[in-house]
Amino acid sequence: MQNLLKSIFIAIFPMLALYVFIDSSLHLFQHGFSFRYLGRLVSALTIVVLFAGLFIKPQARTSRNLNIYSSFIILGFITSIVFEGIIENKDIIGSSTSFILVLFWITYVAWYSVFEKRDTTVLKVGNKLPIFTLENTNKNKTISEIFLGNPSIYLFYRGNWCPLCMAQIKEIAAQYKELEKKGVNMILISPQPHKFSTSLAKKYNLGFHFLTDIKNKVAKQLGIFSKNGIPAGFQALGYDSDTVLPTVIITDALGKIVFADLTDNYRVRPEPETFLKVIDELG
Repeated sequence: MQNLLKSIFIAIFPMLALYVFIDSSLHLFQHGFSFRYLGRLVSALTIVVLFAGLFIKPQARTSRNLNIYSSFIILGFITSIVFEGIIENKDIIGSSTSFILVLFWITYVAWYSVFEKRDTTVLKVGNKLPIFTLENTNKNKTISEIFLGNPSIYLFYRGNWCPLCMAQIKEIAAQYKELEKKGVNMILISPQPHKFSTSLAKKYNLGFHFLTDIKNKVAKQLGIFSKNGIPAGFQALGYDSDTVLPTVIITDALGKIVFADLTDNYRVRPEPETFLKVIDELG
């Protein structure tokens, strides 16, 4: 139920901020200066910039609490509430929109962005990674056992719709030559339809393994399944409502887990240099 609420929340929040930004801009243009609408505009614009920026110039990670963005949103809130009440001598109750934006922002940072505590039983460092079956871009079965014999990096990503996932893959692609030199298997796994994975494989055209986890069977097996994990509305693009929690697993040549990043925040991902360091330590 919580994930379903998150799915709806993240579909509404950016659109609300965009609406408030447009409304505030029009009001300032048509009716002149107002602290109330200036404050709303600053807060709303900050939120719009965050979400638009994730898609326009994707980044693989952000700070956990987005302090710089939070500062601007609070500044907008203070401008709208405090300055309006003191300087313009208006009823601050009329600025409920500013309260709503701040409330939604706190909800986004403290609730939406954070995953529930994961069950790390299966993916504990030192355990042997279970054998599982996936499908390649030609829809042929691929058993993970074929990757034994070399170190392997398994990156479970939510789908092409996720800008942070795409930025993370881009970072790893930039390290391809170094990974190839070290004989590392790079396995990228998503529950998304084959056509999206095929498109991604063609885009990079590297020796990576782009595999599909049909109906999230492997995600469930490993304890990284996310029911109703995609934003409401993306189903119209062909994605299923369920997905996988962003996860990176590194195994040695025998399939033993030597590193597992089970992030508790979808915006916090490991640096690619971390993977190379782990691989180097394997010798």
